Amino acid sequence: MTTHADRPQTDLGMPSVRGAFDDHRPPSKELISDCVHCGFCLTTCPTYTLWGEEMDSPRGRIHLMKTGLEGEPLSDEMVSHFDACLGCMACVTSCPSGVQYDRLLEQTRAQVERNHRRSPADRALRTLIFSLFPYPARLRAARGPLRLAQRLGVEDRLRHSALLQRLAPRLSAMQSLTPALADREELPERIPAEGTRRATVAMLTGCVQREFFPGVNAATARVLAAEGCEVLVPRSQGCCGALSGHSGREEEAQRFARATIEAFEEAEVDYIVVNAAGCGSAMKEYDFLLEDDAETPNGLAPERVRAFTSKVRDLSEVLVELGPQATYHPLPATAAYHDACHLGHAQGVRDQPRALLAGVPELTVKEIPEAAICCGSAGVYNILNPEPARELGDSKARNVMSTGAELLVTANPGCLMQIAASVERLGGRIALAHTAVVLDASQRGLPVSALLDEGS
Repeated sequence: MTTHADRPQTDLGMPSVRGAFDDHRPPSKELISDCVHCGFCLTTCPTYTLWGEEMDSPRGRIHLMKTGLEGEPLSDEMVSHFDACLGCMACVTSCPSGVQYDRLLEQTRAQVERNHRRSPADRALRTLIFSLFPYPARLRAARGPLRLAQRLGVEDRLRHSALLQRLAPRLSAMQSLTPALADREELPERIPAEGTRRATVAMLTGCVQREFFPGVNAATARVLAAEGCEVLVPRSQGCCGALSGHSGREEEAQRFARATIEAFEEAEVDYIVVNAAGCGSAMKEYDFLLEDDAETPNGLAPERVRAFTSKVRDLSEVLVELGPQATYHPLPATAAYHDACHLGHAQGVRDQPRALLAGVPELTVKEIPEAAICCGSAGVYNILNPEPARELGDSKARNVMSTGAELLVTANPGCLMQIAASVERLGGRIALAHTAVVLDASQRGLPVSALLDEGS
């Protein structure tokens, strides 16, 4: 861990460190004071549910933030409690006092990344993750070797390798989450609306979504077009910065955010549509990430940031706001809907996906027990913290399978990979699909087997 002497000093034009945190956007005292330690957050906090440890609850972590502001140093133990948080924001939903834990966690994690020196192994893994996942071109280059390994059965043998799990559990977790790779589906820059044009939208294609789940993006574009949207797909777009921002890599997230705004703001659209929960959550909060940006070189003015965030919508929000225009054909099946945390808790989007699925003839939708508890994916949490993530994933898989559903529907690629891995590990079988894929299948009149044959 760094010492105070190792940390940046004000006479060098850098933040000074007092206690655990430097003076650049430390956890807000005002937001910390909103927490009355009532305990309503405890039953929905995944790590408190796992371990029953006060410092691994939201109110416990807020207490640690307070002690850090009061002069307590940023110890390895303190960091371990911040790292253990999934950032699922279930506590934000359950808090009667309106504590903005999401803001506090983002501020704190940025402090940890600046002021705490991790172990060489941890730094190496994080370097690998953040040199790969936020870069679609690099993910695309990795597809070839991965597809070859899947076809030769090498990937399947690694997935079930106890030796790999024992020697390198984090790499084993990363490998086990890799989905079966289908052919890439490249979207044109413009997809015309079908029938009367009711809106013009720009679509985020994402990183993991674009390269590992290309069918989801293709389905999203078709559904939007069928509902009267002209869809624009900016070629210059890259990563939105969600993974970086949620992991405390503030400057990196800000660079991605600026580039995303610049890629989309030239398009004169009604909405910017996102089909990945974590990306949508991050993009709606660019005004917080970039609140001081105008004061920096090449920074964006607040009005540019607000103009962008005001247009960001989840796919389900746009479709419900427009109302159905397309014809939906029957899909006789029983589905369970899983609320991705960054859609349900962070964005408050719960009713819209359910309303859309309810509009599909003969599709029965069941609720999942303990739905508020995270599945353990949480961006890259399941790679950095594979053991608790596996416990949470297996618990979620059991609850999903208890519904008797043939199909699990959710709106985030990380959730799909996490739950698929857990269902397989438990010896179960259930088909998995993004909300857009279900709507697309119904609009196109595909047989229900087109969805149910995609089982894990």
